[in-house]
Amino acid sequence: MSKASIVVHIVDDEESARSSLAFLLDIAGFAVRTHASAQSFLDLASDMRNGCLITDLRMPDIDGVELLRRLKSADAMLPAIVVTGHGDVQMAVEAMKNGAIDFIEKPFSNDTIIESIARAVELASSQVDADEARDRGRDRIRSLSEREKQVLLGVVDGQPNKVIAMELGLSPRTVEVYRAALMAKMQARNLADLVRMVMDVDLSASDDKE
Repeated sequence: MSKASIVVHIVDDEESARSSLAFLLDIAGFAVRTHASAQSFLDLASDMRNGCLITDLRMPDIDGVELLRRLKSADAMLPAIVVTGHGDVQMAVEAMKNGAIDFIEKPFSNDTIIESIARAVELASSQVDADEARDRGRDRIRSLSEREKQVLLGVVDGQPNKVIAMELGLSPRTVEVYRAALMAKMQARNLADLVRMVMDVDLSASDDKE
C-alpha cells in the first residue's frame, strides 16, 4: 500500500490542539482524521488497517497509556506516537512499553512532529503490505485441493519429489503435476517465492478443499 493511503489519526480532547496539528499535517501532505476522545477512536479502531496514531498522553476518562493498552488487548494496535507535557516522561515510557513507537515532549517543533509521523506512516504502510500479503497467501492456499496442500507441505519442508511421493503413496511424476498446479494457484514465481508466501500462514487453519 502506498504511504499516501495511510491516515494519521489525531486523538486529543483539546479542540485547538487537534485543529492546529491537523492543519500542520494537512499542509505537509498527510491524510488526517481527528478524534475528540480516546473512546471515539476506540469505537472505530477495530476496522482500521491503514492508519497510524498520534495521541495526547493526558486526557479525561481514557488517557494515552490506557488507549494503547486497549488497542493492544483488542489486537488493533497501530504505529502510535504519544505527545507528553513536562513531567509526564514516566508515563510516556509506560506508553512505549505498551506499543508506542515514539513520544514527543511539548513544546515541539514542526519538524520534530512531522519526522516522527513520517516514520509512523512508513511503518504503517509496511504493516498493511504484510497483512495484505498474508491475506493473499491464505486465499490462495484455500484454493488448493487437499492433495495439493499435502504436496505443498512437503515442498516448503524442503523434501524432494521422490520423498513426497513415497510419503503420499504417489508416483514422482504425479507429485510433479500437483507441484506445478499448486505453484500456478499460489502464483509463485519460484520455490523461494512460495516459501515466503506460506511461512507466516498457518496451513492447518486454512479451509480444506477436496
